[in-house]
Amino acid sequence: MSSANKKSLLVFSLLTAALLAAAVILTLWGSGAETAPASAPAIIPASASDWGLSFPTEGQPPVGNASPEDLAKYDTYYLGDTSQKVIYLTFDCGYENGYTEQILNALKKHNAPAAFFVVGHMVESAPDIVRRMAAEGHVVGNHTFHHPDMSSISRQEDFRMELDSLADLYQQTTGQPLSHFYRPPQGKYSEENLKQAQALGYKTVFWSLAYVDWNTDSQPTAEQAYAKLLPRIHDGAIVLLHSTSRTNAEILDDLLTRWEGMGYTFKSLKELPGIT
Repeated sequence: MSSANKKSLLVFSLLTAALLAAAVILTLWGSGAETAPASAPAIIPASASDWGLSFPTEGQPPVGNASPEDLAKYDTYYLGDTSQKVIYLTFDCGYENGYTEQILNALKKHNAPAAFFVVGHMVESAPDIVRRMAAEGHVVGNHTFHHPDMSSISRQEDFRMELDSLADLYQQTTGQPLSHFYRPPQGKYSEENLKQAQALGYKTVFWSLAYVDWNTDSQPTAEQAYAKLLPRIHDGAIVLLHSTSRTNAEILDDLLTRWEGMGYTFKSLKELPGIT
């Protein structure tokens, strides 16, 4: 091989290596996104999957990795009424981190109903706050007792036990029945998972807007939160926030004011289309 050809081969090899390295960096950089990618609506996966969204157009409802029509067969939602400027606020509550009452105060100020998806630890460790949620008219939903990957549970009885244990504890704590809205821990689900919840009379609720607010050791700034939550809001949005987030507690009053200024009102999950 001539020296010129050797030099060309070396240049080609270096360029190929650089492109592969860039691809790896982009993949790792994108892995911190708040939602998994979804190229187009797909049928509900038979095996376990993570709930994922893509946002082709800001201000418009996102595309889920299962379509609203397919999800509806199993009483499952990720969008509400997309014909109206309404928002359905939901909070996942794994434990009390000192911010839930500030969140409740902001909701009360705006007369905004919300849904709080609680686990056993939250009910056991903060019963007064959970009772306040119920007393102020919010939906309290089932996020399971232990927060496991429910899509890995194949036996209906084991699936039922996770939901019933939480429902029984809530009844004992508040004197009221737990609502039949269910959110799969970590957004992990499968077709069988949705069937299991439906068989128990639950409506499964995913989300159409979220951001990385759950890492208590690396909370976003207010500006970072607004950059995600304002341009991507859309008609019929089911918004997922975490009650453990300091940022959420600090911005919620102003965030609700800004959404109201954009013409939005707030509705309960009890007002989702088709709810009976």
